[in-house]
Amino acid sequence: MLDCYRQLLERIPAVLATVVQIKGSVPREVGAKMIIGAEGRIFGTIGGGAGEAKVIQQALEVLQTGEKQWVKIDLTGAPQRETQGICGGMMRVWLERWEGDRAISLTREILTRLESGQSVSIVTPFDSEPYLSEDCLDRAFIETIEPLPTLLIVGAGHCGIQLAKVADLIGFQVIVQDDRAEWANVDRYPNARIFNCSIDETVDQLATYTQLYAALVTRGYQYDLAALQALIDRTVPCRYIGMIGSEKRVRQVFQSSGISGRSIYAPIGLDIGALTPEEIAISISAELILVRRGGTGRSLSESLRMID
Repeated sequence: MLDCYRQLLERIPAVLATVVQIKGSVPREVGAKMIIGAEGRIFGTIGGGAGEAKVIQQALEVLQTGEKQWVKIDLTGAPQRETQGICGGMMRVWLERWEGDRAISLTREILTRLESGQSVSIVTPFDSEPYLSEDCLDRAFIETIEPLPTLLIVGAGHCGIQLAKVADLIGFQVIVQDDRAEWANVDRYPNARIFNCSIDETVDQLATYTQLYAALVTRGYQYDLAALQALIDRTVPCRYIGMIGSEKRVRQVFQSSGISGRSIYAPIGLDIGALTPEEIAISISAELILVRRGGTGRSLSESLRMID
């Protein structure tokens, strides 16, 4: 969603297509968006296929006329009427042209909030222009957009480098904290924000982040202690705190700090037999996905193999 509004800011004037209602089996969720710009250039998807083609065609009309439109996508496959697929459900998509200074200002405000780790509520009334609000209207689509999850990597060693790559790939904003500028810098971490200040200062600067995950891959248990204390003391709890290390090191940290290990993922990651920094990064990232999305961590083939 962050990328969507970044793209929208660059493409204004453009039409924003938003899925506002679904029924049955459909390819996208409520709130899914697609941008249609000049000459039919698009960003994002509301599901592909004939339904999306219908949306693009009508969006080009909206781009020219400025008149908002509904698009109904019928995916029931019913033989007695024109349908756009056979998924089994139906979707309603709202098309609205974003243009002018007000749209630019609103988009920038949305981006500012999301990039600072805050959620934002957007009201899209069907008879006027979108705006930010906590209030509900009778005839409006109201959505709360959560910021991208942010992964704070504490420690800029070999595992940190690989973890930053994989975390960026799976949709996390990445922040790296290490007091060694020769280790934590933009050359080694091109897709991350870098903090060479103390962990306490770093955590203070992330006070507004509501979707903060933390991976402690430090060079020594004294750094783990400092990081754990700073992260646990946050007013807004972290969604995830994981700490690398052997069971012996982990126990030593907990015993020295008096911190309960119940809320800490330590040793960090899922047990996939990881050995190399790259494999460890994948193990940690798999656990991040599990915490973010939910799941069991079991092999997807397990139930079928049990039947056989």
